Amino acid sequence: MLMATAVPVANSKPDVDRLKSILPGVPLVESPFFDDILPTCDFDAETARVGRDLHEKGFAVVRFPDEEFDARAERIKNRLAPRFDFAGWRENGWKVNDGLRVQDAWTFDADVRAIAVNARILQILEKLYGRKAWPFQTLNFPVGTQQHYHSDSVHFSSIPERFMCGVWVALEDIGDDAGPLEYYPGSHKWPIVYNDQVGVRIAGAKRRASQELYHQVWEALVEKTHLAPEYFSPRKGDALIWAANLLHGGSCQRNPNATRWSQVTHYFFENCCYVTPMASDMFVGKLQLRRLVNIADGKQVPNVYVDAPYASLGISFRFREFLATMRRSLSPIARKIRH
Repeated sequence: MLMATAVPVANSKPDVDRLKSILPGVPLVESPFFDDILPTCDFDAETARVGRDLHEKGFAVVRFPDEEFDARAERIKNRLAPRFDFAGWRENGWKVNDGLRVQDAWTFDADVRAIAVNARILQILEKLYGRKAWPFQTLNFPVGTQQHYHSDSVHFSSIPERFMCGVWVALEDIGDDAGPLEYYPGSHKWPIVYNDQVGVRIAGAKRRASQELYHQVWEALVEKTHLAPEYFSPRKGDALIWAANLLHGGSCQRNPNATRWSQVTHYFFENCCYVTPMASDMFVGKLQLRRLVNIADGKQVPNVYVDAPYASLGISFRFREFLATMRRSLSPIARKIRH
């Protein structure tokens, strides 16, 4: 009788070069192989820490790296304050969660722009995502948003997925009664929700795209996973970086007289298509493509699918479809001629 012989298994180390190359369409920090790859990366200690936090929790807290930040924050508040009707908001908007904001103040405020294009933040993001980062939108808030928790991925996303992130920075100390930012650690690892999954079709429908379409799904997922929110009550100059799919929002502002001055900058990464999934039927080709400007240089950023400009592929696809249609139309005629 033959006896089976145990064959010793060598302690094999992961082939990191292979792991780095097999998923080029996944951000490094979102990769399932991130823990294997990270030790081989030439990252400084702070970048590595931010990477580990983003990978595991979906967010990371940093001190905003700008020696002029305090003065910059005060100038932003002074310039933007006259734009807001604080009295009207406290009387009519506070209880119905009607927030105050200025979008894209970078177009007229040099300090808002300076925060958005901070070189150190861009460097950290580029290293962790594996592609060059570029800022495309700023939002400035004087009070809490009180916004239902949500994933940014329904508002602005990329193809490939998850090449987007946000950086929220406090322009003043923010207390617990001012409606601090809330977020759900680990929720960034959930699947991104698309319209077809919630039974919604945009193409040919008279439906208004709205974040509310997804609220029940997010609420049910939070209930199912027993995931508890965390709250960010920062000091002036504290910043929170979050992953594209992290559930986050604005908690209830208990004190209407409190302010919550802050700035959000949203970032995409190069060589992607930039889309609005909420207003798209992604899998039947109805894409609401975004035509965006890089805040850093003021230039429009092309939509790129894998390795080619999206516009050129669209022309190619349409031309092939035209040829196929022509062949189908001409084939009966060709058969008659042959006979």
